[in-house]
Amino acid sequence: MKIAAEGFPFVAIGLGVLVIAGFFGLRTGGWFWAPFVLWLPIAVWIPLFFRDPQRLGDRGDHLAISPADGKIVVVDTVDMPDFIEGKAIQISVFMNVFNVHVNRYPVNGTVRYRQYEPGKFFNATLDKASEQNERMSLGIESPRGRVLVRQIAGLVARRIVTDHHVDETVSQGERLGLIRFGSRVDTFLPLDAQPKVSVGEKVHAGVTVLAEWDR
Repeated sequence: MKIAAEGFPFVAIGLGVLVIAGFFGLRTGGWFWAPFVLWLPIAVWIPLFFRDPQRLGDRGDHLAISPADGKIVVVDTVDMPDFIEGKAIQISVFMNVFNVHVNRYPVNGTVRYRQYEPGKFFNATLDKASEQNERMSLGIESPRGRVLVRQIAGLVARRIVTDHHVDETVSQGERLGLIRFGSRVDTFLPLDAQPKVSVGEKVHAGVTVLAEWDR
């Protein structure tokens, strides 16, 4: 299982605590095994959280692919003043702490906009999270028009990682970044995109088709 590089320190700490707890359990026995037993599920969960599986699926400039694993919480038409500067189709994916948290680009193109905004840490399923939570927005000039991807910190998340900078060329399905410990990713698409998902549907980054355009 491939682990995202950002997870290595956390995996090491988790294993270190487990080894120490196991050592004291062996030395003393009895109730001193309790910390080992309690920590074991956490030590197993940490590398699972940072897993970075290979993702293969349909590709093409007529498709927009999900940038995140999780559940669709918004499919709507909204005003998007940032980068798109007009109305757009918003599709939002909420990631819980058991989902893969590596994010991927929904379209091919060139990064033309990158904007970090500090903010609050509301529950990422709430509508206000898109505008009030800590977030990083990337605007991509794609063959089908301007696309904005917004990584949003959630109630527990405290670290957004974004790999690329302005004027870099990116590929559909390529790693975009990562958000630690529960969060959300919004995708804003041109109005001529046709959504192929609905609220409540489970999706997978780099695999599930969010929307498509006529060929």
